Amino acid sequence: MTFLRTLIVSLLGILVSLTGAVVLALVGAAIYFSPGLPDVRQLQNFELHTPLRILTRDGRLIGEFGEERRIEIDFETIPDEMINALTAAEDASFFDHQGVDPRGLARASLELMQSGGTIQSGGSTITMQVARNYLLTLDQTFTRKIREILLALQMEQVLNKQEIFELYVNKIFLGNRAYGIAAAADTYYDRPLDELTLAETAMIAGLPKAPSAFNPLANSERSLIRRNWILFRMRELGHIDEETYREAVQAPVTAERHSTVPEVDASYVAEMARQYAVDRFGDDAYTGGYRIYTTIDSELQPTARRALANGLIAYDRRHGWRGPEERDIAASLVEAQEETETRGLEEELAESPEIRQTARQAAERSQTEIEGIDGDVSNWLQVLDRTPRYGVLEPAIVVESSGQEMDVLVDGELRQIPWEGLNWAQPYLSPRSRGAEPSSAAEIAVRGDLIRVVEDEEGQLRLSQRPDAEGSLVAQDPRTGAIRALQGGFDFNASKFNRAVQAQRQAGSIFKPFIYLAALEEGDMNAASVVNDAPVVMDDGSNELWRPVNSSRDFQGPTRLRPALARSRNLVTIRVLQSMGINYTLEYLKGFGFAEGRLPNGLSLALGSATLTPMEMTNAYSVLANGGFQVSPWFIERVARQGDDEEETLDEANPQVACQACDDDQETVEIDGHDYPVAKRVADPAAVYILRDMMRDVIESGTGRAALSLERDDIVGKTGTTNSQRDAWFAGFNDNLVTTVWVGKDSNETISEYGSQAALPIWVDFMGQALEGTPSALPERPDTVISARIDPDSGRRLRDGQSGGIAELFHQDHLPDYQNSQISRELEEASGSQGSGTAESIF
Repeated sequence: MTFLRTLIVSLLGILVSLTGAVVLALVGAAIYFSPGLPDVRQLQNFELHTPLRILTRDGRLIGEFGEERRIEIDFETIPDEMINALTAAEDASFFDHQGVDPRGLARASLELMQSGGTIQSGGSTITMQVARNYLLTLDQTFTRKIREILLALQMEQVLNKQEIFELYVNKIFLGNRAYGIAAAADTYYDRPLDELTLAETAMIAGLPKAPSAFNPLANSERSLIRRNWILFRMRELGHIDEETYREAVQAPVTAERHSTVPEVDASYVAEMARQYAVDRFGDDAYTGGYRIYTTIDSELQPTARRALANGLIAYDRRHGWRGPEERDIAASLVEAQEETETRGLEEELAESPEIRQTARQAAERSQTEIEGIDGDVSNWLQVLDRTPRYGVLEPAIVVESSGQEMDVLVDGELRQIPWEGLNWAQPYLSPRSRGAEPSSAAEIAVRGDLIRVVEDEEGQLRLSQRPDAEGSLVAQDPRTGAIRALQGGFDFNASKFNRAVQAQRQAGSIFKPFIYLAALEEGDMNAASVVNDAPVVMDDGSNELWRPVNSSRDFQGPTRLRPALARSRNLVTIRVLQSMGINYTLEYLKGFGFAEGRLPNGLSLALGSATLTPMEMTNAYSVLANGGFQVSPWFIERVARQGDDEEETLDEANPQVACQACDDDQETVEIDGHDYPVAKRVADPAAVYILRDMMRDVIESGTGRAALSLERDDIVGKTGTTNSQRDAWFAGFNDNLVTTVWVGKDSNETISEYGSQAALPIWVDFMGQALEGTPSALPERPDTVISARIDPDSGRRLRDGQSGGIAELFHQDHLPDYQNSQISRELEEASGSQGSGTAESIF
């Protein structure tokens, strides 16, 4: 007995000592950390945030950012089932403890000792989570955990349990941009909290631990295990009876995606505006109720998006079928769950073997049948629901490939792809080659394959795929510089890289008009000047000689500038630049917004070797379209903030604008009741007018002839293709709208097509719709521009008495010399003609 008594006393002494040590440690931590803790009393009047909204110029929504999917609720309106489910999942003793749970802290301490300095979320009570979510950072460190504990203890002294729980359920992130349980109910079930079933309530309660891993839309198999573990806990805690439990754990997955759909799809612009807001307002941008009105036109933007998407799909179809996105997808949820990864679910599965059993039963209850398809297709529907749609491409799963027809599950129904929608699918071998034509649908895809389909104008499905090439389209008002439409890629969900403003690509031949304009303005050359289209061999500073060629690999000899530009003759352009000199040209080009450091200081500049963004090229073409004024691209029209009663404008754009009718010394011009500063003139209006007329020949007889289908006399433009066909361009305009299209691969590999093949059809599609119903918009001819007849071979003027020739435009001060008489002096004297015509006209 003496030994036993001694042992008990010793154990009690050790326990008292340990308890004292813990108390002293807590007191010490409180003394050390308390001075730097935030004031928990601020939570008594905490205001939830209003998201950042991005809008078109006419106020239509194109994007929201921040904690946007939020519906604030009071504790009194929270159903008891939701309270019980959340406490069962996160903090069973929430209504009993004083802010911390000793047992949970013991687990966290064990994690700390095992990990050597970091701890996971284990041990955090709901009160501690509120402290972390509202007042602390999310870093997983020991010091943060101590601060979290101290704040939780303080919070319990200032707020009651109902207030703490209310703060918790309104703040927690629950996936798919849903913050708070009410927003989650709306996002996943499109119903208020009090209309959810017990199974749906438990599904939402399972999300705080890992909103992505246990998301019913992203991973229904894992979410079922988590949900049924919560229901198991609710039964064990006495919140529900056995019968209710049995019914709930066998309920099928009913979550679907319900989200705010923008009125206008301009995701690339929305992201640009978001970055602007963050740069200006910091983190407050997401919460301060800011509204950014862009310059985007709500009708032109959807047109731009469709035109680019359709053009890239058409390009991709010309180059072959690369196969399904996924293969061998299980049709039923039961099959899929047998293959699911269980890592991260150890706690739930260790609780009881019935967790996995009930999850399987629920999967069996989730079976879904679609008319025309044999068997359960619940997993196929889940896969399709969580697979993003890319632009006009919808995901589909092959049900059967029979003969020359393919049955697919798409958008919840069985549909058929006829052979005319399949027979294009020759296997892709390389950018320049394809395999043999398929003879049956089974050669293309089979049951369980995930593919993409697109619906044509007749409502028929066609096989498609995410394009291997990318592109961009920028449309700009040349008078003000305002961006009216911008699409930075095939689809923002597929790639967030904004090629319109971030991709620096070689400009190719769409840069040539600026070389010709510099020559016209210098005055030594005109539209009729003849330059030799012949081989050039130069020392480029490396160990090898530079031997540029024309894309056609031929030479046409002496060529006037007008047809040289229309036919995009490289060697003529090089000689034009060489005649002016690099220094003069580079200085001249500054006025078009080109960054001087990105323009090569060499003759390759003539061929568009400069790496420039589609936005930069569009803005440079705007200077050509507006008569020579240096406008700048802009897309933020107005910044406002939503107050309690009305919207307050914080800032409004005041761009420099082009004004051809203004006097040279005029500084402002009134447009729609607002005074704007007049932009600087950087190019002579006569030279710009003549160049624009030359560029019309690109459409009439050059590389841009496909644009004749628009049947408009006011459009001009230029195609462009870079070395090895890595980039395809078309830039064109009328007086009211400038549009540039680029097509290429992010990898900088060849696309094996010219600008007239890949980019021009997209431009034609967009501009055809953008200009439909609008009158012709042609500039007035400057008084200094005159017309004269020239000899088409020599480019020299013909005298009034000389027959034949063609008309050409000139600046009145830059007229070419007259054509020499083709009649000998002796013949003149004998005939008395005095050089009044050619020999043919005399005889």
